[in-house]
Amino acid sequence: MKLNKNFIKSLGPGLLWAGAAVGVSHLVQSTRAGANYGFYLVWVVILANFIKYPFFEFAPRYAAATGKSLIDGYNRIGKWAVGLYAFFTFATMFTIQAAVTVVTAGLLKNIMDLSLGVTSISLILLLGTLILLVVGKFAVLDKLMKFIIILLTISTIIAVLSAFMNPVTEHLDTAKIFDWGSAVDLAFLIALVGWMPAPIDVSVWHSYWSVEKQKETEYRPTLKEALLDFKIGYIGTAFLALGFLSLGALLMYGSGEHFSAKGGVFAGQLMHLYTLSIGQWAYIIIAIAAFTTMFSTTLTCLDAYSKVLKPTTEYLLPSTKGYGNKLVWFWLMIVISGALLLIYAFSSSMKFMVDLATTLSFITAPVLAFLNYKAVTDSHIPESFRPGKYLRIYAQLGILFLSIFSISYLIWKYGSLL
Repeated sequence: MKLNKNFIKSLGPGLLWAGAAVGVSHLVQSTRAGANYGFYLVWVVILANFIKYPFFEFAPRYAAATGKSLIDGYNRIGKWAVGLYAFFTFATMFTIQAAVTVVTAGLLKNIMDLSLGVTSISLILLLGTLILLVVGKFAVLDKLMKFIIILLTISTIIAVLSAFMNPVTEHLDTAKIFDWGSAVDLAFLIALVGWMPAPIDVSVWHSYWSVEKQKETEYRPTLKEALLDFKIGYIGTAFLALGFLSLGALLMYGSGEHFSAKGGVFAGQLMHLYTLSIGQWAYIIIAIAAFTTMFSTTLTCLDAYSKVLKPTTEYLLPSTKGYGNKLVWFWLMIVISGALLLIYAFSSSMKFMVDLATTLSFITAPVLAFLNYKAVTDSHIPESFRPGKYLRIYAQLGILFLSIFSISYLIWKYGSLL
């Protein structure tokens, strides 16, 4: 396909999606999967990326077709759909923002050897992101995202190749095996799938970024161009997930060492994995790549929540349309306040916050997947932009599987209470 200069200029929403996705799900959950169970859960990572693909793909498809975000699509389904999205977002956004922020704070604490607690560092980080958003510097991070993702990708590839040449094998005979009858193992599996490759909420963010990019460049990409931009980010994040899992499997599985639930300690262990594989000389490169990746996720989440909740509020409460950007600042403060309260309450256990956030995303996934499917197959979408027969079947099966998984989890977890 011949790519014109307008497409090159508008390239970016897919990488912003990757920047949001390559965070806790990769640096934390994928690495924990490899460290705890070796390569056993590789098929789970691949399956999760495969099942969720259509529902993320529908975001750039809808934006290319309409020039609007998926919130508009939800509103066309009915106000109840917007209300449901708002409910799910409100139920998960504090835990998600807290989880990504506390991991970022842990990395910063370890890298800079700070004496401050994780809660204090999280406060500084969130205030810093707020200032960046207020002064309009998010566009700078948008431009840096290509560099950040490339740096992390190259670092991870080098680390994985080095680890394959020097794996840890001393105690593989006593290494833990995934137990399908273990509540702990099943809970981790749910948490892993919940954010692999990202919560389906991020599809709404992606559609918003696509619309913003169209406004910035004054160019609406063709469907092929929009999907190519998306696939670059999606396929790249899938390979990175396997890379992080491989690092955990090759360098920690069977070693007798386990990841800490505390953010600062975990960050140190993660940095050690890279330097153990590549060499101490690479520490500063890895530190910059890991921190900028997590900080971009923290900033991206905060920006996305405040921006998508603005039209959500306006659709649900039409009288708020006159408030303009005041709604954005309102939601910024709400998200920051809620995240800080969670971090303060559970700062000693990063693992708890991460697992809670990812599990909530797992439960809500089939509903959001269904809304995305309904939005992109609506009659107002031009026929050429609607998913074809096989993609529709693919998506329908995905909704079925996600529903079965979520219902099975709820029955397993809470069935005894009924």
